Amino acid sequence: MKKVTLDITGMHCASCSTLINRGLVKKEGVKEANVNYGTNKATVLFDDSKLSENDLIEIVKSRGYGATLSEGKIDVEKQEAMQKKEISDLRNLFFISLLFAVPAFVIGMVFMWLGIMVKNSEFILFVLSTPVQFIIGEQFYRGFWSALKNKTANMDSLIAIGTSAAYFFSLYNILFNPSAGQYFETSAILITLVVLGKWLEAVAKGRTSDAIKKLMTLGAKTATVLRDGKEIVLKIDDVKEGDIILVKPGEKIPVDGIIIEGSTSIDESMVTGESIPIEKGKKSLVIGSTINKHGSFRFRATNVGENTTLSRIIRLIEEAQGKKAPIQRFADEISAVFVPIVILISVLTFSVWMLVGQTFSFALVTAVAVLVIACPCALGLATPTAIMVGSGMGAQRGILIKGGDALETAHKLKYVVFDKTGTITKGTPEVTDIIDLKGDTLKIAASIEKNSEHPLADAIVKKAGETKLSKITGFKAIPGHGVYAKIGTKQYFLGNRKLMNDRKINIQRYAKQIEELENQGKTVMLLAEKQLIGMIAVADTIRETSAQAVKQLQDIGLEVYMITGDNERTARAIAQKAGIKNVFSEVLPEYKADYVKKLQIKGKVAMIGDGINDAPALATADIGIAMGSGTDVAMESGNIVLMKNDLLDVPKAIKLSRLTMRKIKQNMFWALFYNCLGIPIAAGVLYPWTGWLLSPIIAGAAMAMSSVSVVTNTVMMRYRKI
Repeated sequence: MKKVTLDITGMHCASCSTLINRGLVKKEGVKEANVNYGTNKATVLFDDSKLSENDLIEIVKSRGYGATLSEGKIDVEKQEAMQKKEISDLRNLFFISLLFAVPAFVIGMVFMWLGIMVKNSEFILFVLSTPVQFIIGEQFYRGFWSALKNKTANMDSLIAIGTSAAYFFSLYNILFNPSAGQYFETSAILITLVVLGKWLEAVAKGRTSDAIKKLMTLGAKTATVLRDGKEIVLKIDDVKEGDIILVKPGEKIPVDGIIIEGSTSIDESMVTGESIPIEKGKKSLVIGSTINKHGSFRFRATNVGENTTLSRIIRLIEEAQGKKAPIQRFADEISAVFVPIVILISVLTFSVWMLVGQTFSFALVTAVAVLVIACPCALGLATPTAIMVGSGMGAQRGILIKGGDALETAHKLKYVVFDKTGTITKGTPEVTDIIDLKGDTLKIAASIEKNSEHPLADAIVKKAGETKLSKITGFKAIPGHGVYAKIGTKQYFLGNRKLMNDRKINIQRYAKQIEELENQGKTVMLLAEKQLIGMIAVADTIRETSAQAVKQLQDIGLEVYMITGDNERTARAIAQKAGIKNVFSEVLPEYKADYVKKLQIKGKVAMIGDGINDAPALATADIGIAMGSGTDVAMESGNIVLMKNDLLDVPKAIKLSRLTMRKIKQNMFWALFYNCLGIPIAAGVLYPWTGWLLSPIIAGAAMAMSSVSVVTNTVMMRYRKI
């Protein structure tokens, strides 16, 4: 089996990706295909003994689209340029269409309702609607033709057939039957509204490369490599596996590797999400793009180029996005069956009335009335109007919902997975306990840690506040153990159990007390001179709303999990405070997405996180929810962003999704209700008994009524509490 990525050109709606995907998976030898309309890429898993890359390209081309083998490198600038052009083109088309549609609407509908007569109005409307029909609407004809070639139907089919019926019947009337009326403004307004929807959709999907771009900027640009006994500064792309690299304090680590000389502490928060720097020594692993805080060291490069941790995370995000093709709109699913049936009914209507002896004009009127009443205005408005209102309601509450897919998917969620650090917890260490045994523990500890950059030191100094600190001398950090310094003639040690054992300071008497604090997920700093003076416990405390948010999620039927790289004891302690029973602990950053995938086998999954390490899991999950205070990458990778950093907004977002989906289903009912009721009447089934025939004018009014019902129902959402 072989996996390849194809760059696709020519897609202009979500239905296009469906057509291409269908063509690929039907081919013998293709095991899996994922076509992403958002990124214009197709990922294909296939048997390379039966097919070649060129065969796959030909399949795509046979469906009326272009395809080339992806080069692998992510050309962010090119993607951005294409997205900006698409948005710009649709915006321009909309405003041009609006210039013609507005006067057509005023002349064809407003003046008619007011009884104002405009001389030669039919020809004016013909002139106004023609550019809209064939220049602005050309994209819908292309989509209709593509669907026709592939023996299917989509929204483009409905739009092309419905507007063409109104346009050409109107043209027929002004040429041969002027008294029968016209519907030019109907086709012009419909096309304008649909183009507006496509423009808004393009804006929503225009950020697909932002997460990857931000990740790429995090990587180091150069590396100091030792070759032939000399220090040489090389571009990151020129670093080879096995190179010995020198890293100084404050520098970014260029690639992954193993330390061979020196010790330090490294801030890995940009990759792991953990706020506390990790102590490193000989044989320790280091991760590319993380920041060296203190000492200098040398390491041997083990993973370079596309094999670094950062590159793997980028690849995971791209693959996850590739598998998340936009959800097929409910209207599109209906149209695949609805359009052929409507066309068949229209043809049968015309044929039957001709066979029973009615005039050509009579048969044509009934056939066109069927098509006009089936025109997809309400069907096209049903989903996007609900999504626009739902998204607006979320924005007013600080819940940024990036596109309709999130609103459409979140109502199906079964599992919610929280990252620990920065999500369930605040993400910054705080002093939680101070235990004085034989001295002023906080003042002494803060005096020693004042010049340290370690986050635990910052927490202690912050706790001391404005307390007047003592002058220290002989400060020294012992990596992995702690620090020591003198205050006057007394030498103090502040650190972990290892430091106390090395200095032969007996802490056995307090071992149980220390263990109790550690069981609560706290890091215990021990202060000693010749014997233990005191203890300071530091922890990343949980957010005030974490437990309440978890309970609300459980109350609406969701199963909650927590995932973290911390050890099981610390993880369980935090989870217990938050009311979470299910915990994934000691999970390496690159494997978080795997745990999400395991849950996805059983149901839809939402992932809530804030760190770069969360980005692949956010992208892999059915719904990614990012904290607004998190990294830009997590925010861009998520479908929903909590701008207020309030976890109570998680259940609100899910409730909003459920409300929106109820409205979409109600809208679909009203949109189809008029069609189901009106199509038989338009076809003339009541005419033999009542003599009553539904004219295209009444059919158009019914279609308009359907649209009014949909919009009114949607607006009512604003008055609902979530």
